[in-house]
Amino acid sequence: MNDPDVKLLVAIAFGILIAGSLWYFRDDLLPAADEPVAVQIEAPVEEPAAPSGPAHPVPVAETSEAAERNLVPLPSLDDSDSYFLLALVDIFGADLESLLVKEGLIDKIVVTVDNLPRKHVAEKIRPVGRLKGDFSVDAAESEDQFYVSPDSYARYDSLVNLISNADLDAMVDTYQRFYPLFQESYVRLGYPNAYFNDRAVEVIDHLLLTPTPDQPILLVRPNVLYEYADPELAALSSGQKLLLRMGAEHAEKIKTVLRELRARIS
Repeated sequence: MNDPDVKLLVAIAFGILIAGSLWYFRDDLLPAADEPVAVQIEAPVEEPAAPSGPAHPVPVAETSEAAERNLVPLPSLDDSDSYFLLALVDIFGADLESLLVKEGLIDKIVVTVDNLPRKHVAEKIRPVGRLKGDFSVDAAESEDQFYVSPDSYARYDSLVNLISNADLDAMVDTYQRFYPLFQESYVRLGYPNAYFNDRAVEVIDHLLLTPTPDQPILLVRPNVLYEYADPELAALSSGQKLLLRMGAEHAEKIKTVLRELRARIS
């Protein structure tokens, strides 16, 4: 497992809303050495015939005529980075700007959200950088088993609080405003007959199914990387493993936000 980059959390939460990179993440836990780990992006499956319409239409924003006149027209998708980044900073604060990539932001959020139910999210497609700080473990009763250290969970404190305290109305308004660009990016990703908001709702539902273990999670280290000792946990998707890695308390806070977001975008 690689070290999760907490920052994708923002992308997931907002990326999912906006689907929004709730954060991220390297994939899994930290290698013994700082060696790169090859991650393969799963290609989108072939789409069926075009549906009659979205299963979850994006709610239409209610704006006054005066406010509508003051809105700047959306830029093209390829020219949207600085414009969209300003909108995110308005919601999450100036500290967010240093965490996000400056090129292809919407495209990277879209592909990250689409890949969260899969096994891996490659680092090069993530909308944020790698989390600072060391992943750490504590020894378990058996010499070949380990627990995630509470210090590793604590690295998520400020980011989880940032997401938990974000203005949901502002998040939804921004999502509605930029949704045409998210849909364009989703089509460009390889889904000409599908709707990004439907995928966002599907991914949220998937993340909400993440189990909440009532005991510390055991890790093993058969090779360079740590792995979950429980095969059922080891088989979870990259998004579900992220929730596990941040600890049960943080995961429940994020799930609360996701439930509220789902209700607002579906």
